[in-house]
Amino acid sequence: MSTFPSDLRYTNDHEWLRPTGTSWRVGITQFAVDQLGDITLVDLPKEGDLITKGQRFGSVESVKSVSDLYGPVSGRVIAVNAALKDAPELINQEPYSGGWMIEIEPSEKGELDELLEPAAYDKLVAEH
Repeated sequence: MSTFPSDLRYTNDHEWLRPTGTSWRVGITQFAVDQLGDITLVDLPKEGDLITKGQRFGSVESVKSVSDLYGPVSGRVIAVNAALKDAPELINQEPYSGGWMIEIEPSEKGELDELLEPAAYDKLVAEH
């Protein structure tokens, strides 16, 4: 049984993706939040920006460090969670709901098949 939400897909960089129609909502996992500590600032792309799988698209700053965010899939950013600008702590409080970061319309459908299922992500985290 996975300890992570079963309706999501995951990356090796501790990001999650949730399908929302033709787009995918993106955030970071509880594991990433626990590693970072209290999040104080989030730097995200703008709506309409193109991101590339594996390339940096933003960063999360916490009391401990600054961590880069990497594109889980390639595509166009169609929404950005504006609430995080004034309340980055939403990521700590609700990493899988109110703390989402961006919504992507994927351009390379095959990349979605490379995302981790919850059980595989569980295994990845267990190895840390």
